[in-house]
Amino acid sequence: MTPTRRRTLAATAVVLAASLGLSACGADSGSGTEKGSADRGTHVVKTAHGDVEVPDDPQRVVVLDTAELDSAITLGVKPVGSTRSDVASGFLKYLPKEKVEGIENVGTIMAPNLEKIAALKPDLILGSDVRDKDRYDELSEIAPTVFTETTGHPWKENFLVHADALGKKEEARKVVEAYEKRVDEVTEALGGPEKAAETTVSVIRFVEGADTRVYGEKNYIGTILADIGVGRPAIAKKAPDGFALDVSPEKVDQGDADVVFYTSYGDPAESGEEKAVGGALWKGMEAVENGRAFRVDDETWIQGIGYTAAGTILDEMEEFLTTD
Repeated sequence: MTPTRRRTLAATAVVLAASLGLSACGADSGSGTEKGSADRGTHVVKTAHGDVEVPDDPQRVVVLDTAELDSAITLGVKPVGSTRSDVASGFLKYLPKEKVEGIENVGTIMAPNLEKIAALKPDLILGSDVRDKDRYDELSEIAPTVFTETTGHPWKENFLVHADALGKKEEARKVVEAYEKRVDEVTEALGGPEKAAETTVSVIRFVEGADTRVYGEKNYIGTILADIGVGRPAIAKKAPDGFALDVSPEKVDQGDADVVFYTSYGDPAESGEEKAVGGALWKGMEAVENGRAFRVDDETWIQGIGYTAAGTILDEMEEFLTTD
């Protein structure tokens, strides 16, 4: 095991102790009672739909997207129900199995099954307008519903909203501190801020049923790259709304940089990944020729959108970016 690998594993343990280990700080909502919020006290959370009164210690939480699932698990809360990605065979695989085991499937992202949600008798629902705005009123009739406006780029602010709703603000503070400490460690491993900025990093995602995406700066993975201070290629700055630029297979080389991280949403054979990485355009990219194109896990790097995913991403970034 290399010194770098030992260092990243040790740092990961610190992050996980501050996040996944938080279950010892409060009750597991999957094993709670069905007492009403009046029995436990309530507090008000500021949301995309104004102030919402929620239980101080919610026991039966339903989450409607991967970001909310990551937030809950990070804060030591096991939801009783969660949606899934429409191409996933289960819940986010980077999360420890015991943390997601027993969570009820309540439909797919942007298509939650309201009957299943109601049957779980939740006392809190977490989601966002960008996914389920049209269902907000119906969901609010089932349980107090806390929505952020969107997902992705504002994930850190959203996490604090989730923590407030879950009654885990102090635990959230510790998670954020652990993340910031880990970011500083990774930046230093890259040679410090100035050295890190000299390396351009691109993120390419092959998408089943759609064009290939070259990610910009205003998205989840973009914020983590910005935090460690690496440079981004010019194309990242041309992405509409800062999110991503869609390119055809014939233009995948536009995503070239000093380092390329790539992944697939869906089957690599159907997303265009297999064809692209076997083609001349891909093989002629600078990052590929220099052995600095790395395939990463889509659920962790793109779908997770939370601090637990970020801990794994930072470990992998350090390992990959310090590889000669």
